[in-house]
Amino acid sequence: MLEIDKEFRKGILFVRISGILNKSNVSYLNKEVTKLVAEMQICNVCFNLEKLKYIDIDGINAILYNYNLCKSVNGVSILCGVNDTIKNRINNSIIKDMLKIKNEIQAINMVEI
Repeated sequence: MLEIDKEFRKGILFVRISGILNKSNVSYLNKEVTKLVAEMQICNVCFNLEKLKYIDIDGINAILYNYNLCKSVNGVSILCGVNDTIKNRINNSIIKDMLKIKNEIQAINMVEI
């Protein structure tokens, strides 16, 4: 099961993902987040993965797509709260070079509006 909590604050869309992000539910992330980022041309997104239990290649690709959307409008996409359970999966993937920070407060401090 995948749960997504969104909050727009200080020019950043915070996306808190909990549960499992995989092929069977990545369309939910695309509907709830990617569509919003694309249509509203949101520049800055912070994906909080603290409560994410599992991610597969489809989930990784969905996050990468959002990263590229933000980059195309001169914004940033950040990962925060990467827990030990998914750290290896992230570090062995194409999103390993995305900026990783400890928490959402650091994202607010990093992104200049």
